[in-house]
Amino acid sequence: MKHIQQTVLWTMAAFLLCAANAEAQKAERKHVREGNKLYGEEKYTESEIAYRKSLEVNPRSIEGTYNLGNALYKQQKFPEAAEQYQLIAGQSEKMKETEEGKARLAAMYHNVGNIGMQNKEYAKSVEAYKQSLRLNPKDDETRYNLALAQKLLHDQQQQQQNQDQNKDQNQEEKKDEQNQQDQQQQNQDQQQQDDNKQNKTQQQQQPNEQMSKDNAQQLLDAFLQDEKDTQEKVKKAQAQQQQRRRTEKEW
Repeated sequence: MKHIQQTVLWTMAAFLLCAANAEAQKAERKHVREGNKLYGEEKYTESEIAYRKSLEVNPRSIEGTYNLGNALYKQQKFPEAAEQYQLIAGQSEKMKETEEGKARLAAMYHNVGNIGMQNKEYAKSVEAYKQSLRLNPKDDETRYNLALAQKLLHDQQQQQQNQDQNKDQNQEEKKDEQNQQDQQQQNQDQQQQDDNKQNKTQQQQQPNEQMSKDNAQQLLDAFLQDEKDTQEKVKKAQAQQQQRRRTEKEW
């Protein structure tokens, strides 16, 4: 009896779960259809709200996630759109099982490429467009966008290379200029040292020169004094001789 009761309970639980799942799927499809209608009317903000409601019911809904990404893309909410597309890429293997899924993936990668172009992330755009063409090789618009992205990427890389070369050249020029300034400063310092050394030598020589001048003056003064004394002696001797002559005449 107990076993029968448990079976009945399990059956009722399974029935309720199935009913809940069916109700959830019904609500999800309702919100998706509403979002698609608004999207077709170019009411992208309203369609975004509807798609978000479908994801509240089933967060893993591929259709709801994909359509929400498109609605965000149309509103130029590129970072948010890229986030939804990333979620879709995570389920790409499952989507590739059907032609409809492959077509949606191709369109999604095309949009990812366009987002990269908007952000000037051309390398990401090139890879995204290639992914899109692998899924839909006949898409001429994607093929054109790929060629454009490749050209822009080449130009960007060339510009970056030129900037790097100019940066290196400027650094070399600054280095040379700094070396010249350092050399000039060294020359000035050496010249200052030489001037200081010369001044010091002159200062050391000046006292000796001064002493030599003083000695010469002393010698000259002594010579003049001797000369004066000699002249006075001569005058005195002459005066005495004249005095004797007078005396002799008087006698």
